[in-house]
Amino acid sequence: MKISRILAYRVELPLAEGSYRWSGGKSVSVFDSTVVAVEADTGLIGYGEVCPLGPFYLPAYAGGVRAGIAELGPHLIGEDPLQLEKLNRRMDAALQGHPYVKSGIDMACWDILGRATQLSACVLLGGRYGQDFGLYRAISQETPDAMAGRVAGYRAEGYRRFQLKVGGDADEDIERIRQVRAALEPGDRLVADANTGWRMHDALRVARAVRDLDVYIEQPCRTYAECVSVRRHTDHPFILDESIDSLEMLLRAHGDGAMDLVNIKISKLGGLTRACQVRDVCVRLGIAMTVEDSWGGDIVTAAIAHLAHSTPPELLFSTTDFNSYVTVGIADGAPHRNEGRMAAGTGPGLGIQPRMEVLGKPVVEVS
Repeated sequence: MKISRILAYRVELPLAEGSYRWSGGKSVSVFDSTVVAVEADTGLIGYGEVCPLGPFYLPAYAGGVRAGIAELGPHLIGEDPLQLEKLNRRMDAALQGHPYVKSGIDMACWDILGRATQLSACVLLGGRYGQDFGLYRAISQETPDAMAGRVAGYRAEGYRRFQLKVGGDADEDIERIRQVRAALEPGDRLVADANTGWRMHDALRVARAVRDLDVYIEQPCRTYAECVSVRRHTDHPFILDESIDSLEMLLRAHGDGAMDLVNIKISKLGGLTRACQVRDVCVRLGIAMTVEDSWGGDIVTAAIAHLAHSTPPELLFSTTDFNSYVTVGIADGAPHRNEGRMAAGTGPGLGIQPRMEVLGKPVVEVS
């Protein structure tokens, strides 16, 4: 089997709640997502999706996905989409860095592999554990009382994990954490996610001020060294996200005792192949994980679900359902939450079929 054509489609995903806000005053109201189609000479087509959280979160941006595919695509025509490690090495040789560009192509090739073998991606990624898995809900940054007020609604939808967006003024963040924690019930988990937004001294002030609360601290500062410093001065469970952008970085952080959990984002690592490798090393090392991506719609949600459902449940801290945050459906067959939980599909590959009437005409075509 050989890759004969690669297409990219641009689709806008408006947020159901109007906007999403996090550290440093950053916000998004409409996401710019790219759906990737990889066609094989046998007629099989696989689909992937990449949706950066704006150009100011990770070193990734929506226009870069499509420009990168136009640059990288010609080097992949004629390659076997089923030989995923070989294909990833080819992508790395043809385009240094830019893992987010490669993510949608890699994801689409996993979809082709599943369609070719008539196996779900979940089975191919390691096997299905249990019937379903729990989800977290991100709480967009607002005033402390508004954020606490949203918790009741999210709990009514079945969520028991909450990712509180902090990383602003330290005093206000302390109040955000306190008010939201007070609104939770036994068994709920709260993560204070600063998304790199605190200076070290502010991170330490916040951690000390909420020392009596059951809360996880996630990626408080921009650099790895800053995060390690904060980690060594707090006894809260500690999560690294933005800093863990490769297997090598995971091993370094583990050796440094820099975290208790990690956040695995598919596009940050370059696709399902690399994300699965990091996941499997975490399993061997006993490191718990949040499994997700930077953002996306139905196709990204399906990919997240397959990676999460093939992760041993005792090490799957949480995952998410991005398609519930947006108002546009881009594929049939995608998983959807049910009482705060979700399950990967059982159909071949990712188990989805894009709605071509939504995607429209391709904006990139490589053949």
